[in-house]
Amino acid sequence: MFFKGSRYATVPDAALTDPSARVIRHKTTRFIPETPAFVGHRVLAGERLDHIAHQHLQDPERFWRICDANRAAWPDDLLVVGQVILDPPAEG
Repeated sequence: MFFKGSRYATVPDAALTDPSARVIRHKTTRFIPETPAFVGHRVLAGERLDHIAHQHLQDPERFWRICDANRAAWPDDLLVVGQVILDPPAEG
């Protein structure tokens, strides 16, 4: 269901059965893991997190690694001009 490398790929599956006996499959809660980062990136006007991820991680779809390193649930919370965000290694 999720692509290889997705932040949800390793989250356990679960199922609920509703009153009509229909089984509803879902992912359990994903808690933000400890994500060490040793490099910072100062956000410039007009930047997007997927572009920053491409620049630093060579993969725009791994923007969520930057979110995890900065303990951010919403990517846009990290796009304050002049703010320094933590930039984690590509793998970890």
